Amino acid sequence: MTAATGPLLLGVRHHGPGSARAVRAALDAAKPPAVLIEGPPEGDALLPLAADERMSPPVALLAHAVDDPGRASFWPMAEFSPEWVAIRWALDHGAAVHFIDLPATHTLAMAKDPTWTDGEGEETDGGEGDGQRYGLRIDPIAVLAETAGYDDPERWWEDVIEHRGTGAAPNGPPGTGDHDPIAVFTGLADAMAALREMYGHGGHDRDLIREAYMRLQLRAARKTHGDGVAVVCGAWHVPALAAKTTVTADRALLKGLPKVKTEITWVPWTHRRLARHSGYGAGIDSPGWYGHLFGAPDRPVERWMTKVAGLLRDEDRIVSSAHVIEAVRLAGTLAAMRGRPLAGLTETIDAVRAVMCDGSDVPLGLIKDRLVIGDALGEVPESAPAVPLQRDLTRLQRSLRLKPEALERELDLDLRKETDAARSRLLHRLRLLGVGWGEPAAGRGSTGTFRETWRLRWEPELHVRVAEAGMWGTTVLAAATARAESEATSATALADVTALAERCLLAGLSDALPVVMKALADRAALDADVGHLAQALPALARSLRYGDVRATDTAALGEVAIGLALRVCVGLPPACAGLDADGAAEMRAHLDAVHTAIRLLPDTEDGTEDLTGRWAGVLGTLADRDSVPGVIRGRAARLLLDDGRLAEDEAARLMGLALSPGTPPAEAAAWIEGFVGGGAANPGGGMLLVHDERLLGLVDAWLTGVPAEAFTDVLPLLRRTFSAYEPGVRRTLGELVRRGPESGGPARAEAGVPGFAAELDQTRADAVLPLLRLLLGTAGRDDNNLLGVGQ
Repeated sequence: MTAATGPLLLGVRHHGPGSARAVRAALDAAKPPAVLIEGPPEGDALLPLAADERMSPPVALLAHAVDDPGRASFWPMAEFSPEWVAIRWALDHGAAVHFIDLPATHTLAMAKDPTWTDGEGEETDGGEGDGQRYGLRIDPIAVLAETAGYDDPERWWEDVIEHRGTGAAPNGPPGTGDHDPIAVFTGLADAMAALREMYGHGGHDRDLIREAYMRLQLRAARKTHGDGVAVVCGAWHVPALAAKTTVTADRALLKGLPKVKTEITWVPWTHRRLARHSGYGAGIDSPGWYGHLFGAPDRPVERWMTKVAGLLRDEDRIVSSAHVIEAVRLAGTLAAMRGRPLAGLTETIDAVRAVMCDGSDVPLGLIKDRLVIGDALGEVPESAPAVPLQRDLTRLQRSLRLKPEALERELDLDLRKETDAARSRLLHRLRLLGVGWGEPAAGRGSTGTFRETWRLRWEPELHVRVAEAGMWGTTVLAAATARAESEATSATALADVTALAERCLLAGLSDALPVVMKALADRAALDADVGHLAQALPALARSLRYGDVRATDTAALGEVAIGLALRVCVGLPPACAGLDADGAAEMRAHLDAVHTAIRLLPDTEDGTEDLTGRWAGVLGTLADRDSVPGVIRGRAARLLLDDGRLAEDEAARLMGLALSPGTPPAEAAAWIEGFVGGGAANPGGGMLLVHDERLLGLVDAWLTGVPAEAFTDVLPLLRRTFSAYEPGVRRTLGELVRRGPESGGPARAEAGVPGFAAELDQTRADAVLPLLRLLLGTAGRDDNNLLGVGQ
């Protein structure tokens, strides 16, 4: 259809470089006075920002409900999106430009959940079939591809539009020839008309409402600007916009639509979120490849292969210019053999695999992630509307030099530095608000409390999370404080409140702590379950340690932690009696956690030393009490042995009793698991057996004496225990068992390691302490606490 006979209807694929070039060529030829674009009309006021030099696609229009920011829709646009090309053409040529799709005020009101708009026409996911008759959602591109004999819709679209389009100039990108710039749209419109005649709305029920609104907007534009207006919309909608309907019929379809108050703005987007695998209904398989096709001035295949070679070289793979030349030649040959007008993504991947990757698909994973999909992140100018919380976050990101990036990266923080500590507080506050920009990760360096490692990746959807969090306050600090106070008052489990207290300390929310501490004291006073108390204590202990590093006042928290620990000491022995296997395993985990927590409690003047003594007494009670399950008795004995509160002879006596003939084999195996098994408080359990052959001999003698009928019952438990050891430890234990006890000497080798004396030289050992104090920065502190400083 031409401007002479009516509006210029340009049916497009929403993200396609061929469609974008064709739109630009058609607009250059027709020079319409107005350009109408499929999109939310609320965005009209934001269209001038597209001409701002600080606006860099990919970007998206984000509309959200004012009273429910989580209910939101995006309208993404990349540099190669026909809609973006049409907007820029209109702004550059002084033409009027408007969005004409169904307003977001209706779209959001009709959506039950926060989701992407399904207004992407032909790109909405769906199956094949008679949508009008059976209610299925069809994919028009897939239907046309199948009709043309293609089994891949992407390949069909590339051949028909992206590679042919309006022709190709010699050595130039697709769509740069001298063909009629309108012809491709006419042919696509005819194909869509045939599909609409067969399938009706194709299962896209809302399309009938959207198309009625677009026809009304088109009529209004023709009255103002004449018949020469151009419309850029999904090709699926072209037959509906060209159909002859009445104003009355269209308005009847729109009568009674629900409404919701909305706000709209531009937000940065990413190539990764344009990809179909991200869940985007109008997604494409290869946004990075399409961006390359649109941006390449000439020789797109040669330039692509050069990019691939550069990426592989950065990864220390040997790729020469000869590889590039051969890959280009092979891609062209494959395209010719397959009857394609130009080598597409399939041919380039096949050529790269054969020539640059030696037939391996492993490097191809990197190429697909970095180049075929890509990590491009757009930018929007500061003048774009934003909620106050977003503006405060942007200010903090700039002042702390934390730039949002689409590519995942690790950030190592030293909390002794003011800037790094501020970065840590910001990231913890955002996590509390549900804005998951960063996730804590295990660091590769120091494990001290003054180090933190974060894994950062900015996703476009986080703008919605920020808008949602805006209900709590206008700044990140105020919003996080209000959110923490709300969670404290609504939490019912003690562990939830202690975890919240830890998060408040990490986030530096001093104003929220009084509310959290009151809730913590109330829950702790009412909760008599020892398991709950034991589960809550570790978070408090970690909070106290973090408070020391972050210079936070944790006096009130310390009092609650001491109180919880004392209650655990009183209630744990009776709580461990009469447990079944599952309950014993759970209580063993609590035992490890409490033991670690009590060791983390700092030196105070209110009874910490007495607390550690009381805890040792609790462990002694558990180790000696027959009514306690074997796994707990074994673990208690091991913890006492490691802390130097149980002599080795006494440990051997307890093991001998546990492994005596009168003990059921399953109970004895459980004791062994508790004593030499792994755990949070005992990660190197197997080394005890390596260095103390008396204990190893007891285990060996018991195991060889287990009756055959009981052996199969205890084997899974023993296998679980010993399989957790490091391979080197298992190998050493096997060698010791095969060798047997030392003949004619004590069971324990006193000087088995060359270069080491039989006993510790205390004088030489003490000489190391001054250097340790210097390294750990603990000069003047008790030497006995040196090993606990960096935990």
